[in-house]
Amino acid sequence: MKILIINPNSDPEMTAAIERTALDFAAGDFEVDCRLTPGAPRFIETFEDELKAAPGMIRLLRDHHDHCDAFVIACHCDPNLDVLKEISRKPVVGIGEASMKIASMLGHRFSILSATRHSIPHKEDLVRKYHLEGMLASIRTAGEGVGALVDQDGYIRAARRAAEEDGAEVIVLGCAGMTRLDRVIQERLGVPVLDGVVCALIIAGGLAKYGLSTSRAGKYDPGD
Repeated sequence: MKILIINPNSDPEMTAAIERTALDFAAGDFEVDCRLTPGAPRFIETFEDELKAAPGMIRLLRDHHDHCDAFVIACHCDPNLDVLKEISRKPVVGIGEASMKIASMLGHRFSILSATRHSIPHKEDLVRKYHLEGMLASIRTAGEGVGALVDQDGYIRAARRAAEEDGAEVIVLGCAGMTRLDRVIQERLGVPVLDGVVCALIIAGGLAKYGLSTSRAGKYDPGD
């Protein structure tokens, strides 16, 4: 089995970090290939960024569709996920949807760690889209801007506040750039902490092995 991970941005360092996490999880049981999106912005922070990333993401999916069994969109805002689900005959899983839905299975309420305050309303919209608003304890951030991604201690503090003050029983890492922080935070807090890249691989690989993909009965009917 081979899974293509599409990083919707064009940052090579983040792409390499995502791939390391994926390879560690796959552990030789299946093949993973992680690609950045050509022509996309360095980071996905705005609606315009998502639109700019769409052509490259679509091209990656189509170029690799025949020789991959499933696809992962490695950005927690799940940019252009619906478009790729509509195009693909194979499973397409966003790390935002995967991590939040797995979180809903592991505890009564979950909190999301966000990279920036600017992204909080978008995450609230995603939670409502996935019908999980009753399980959201909070969305916490360690600081402002992409530089906050490297603030490990800040995210540990934010996660602790989510658990102790907001009642979160599960913590969701709200950016692919936070990959590999899951075990660090989990050891400090003693509650499950979810890396969306791993969560998406769990679901994408399971669906591919089971022979299932997105339904064509309604919303994702391409009309061809």
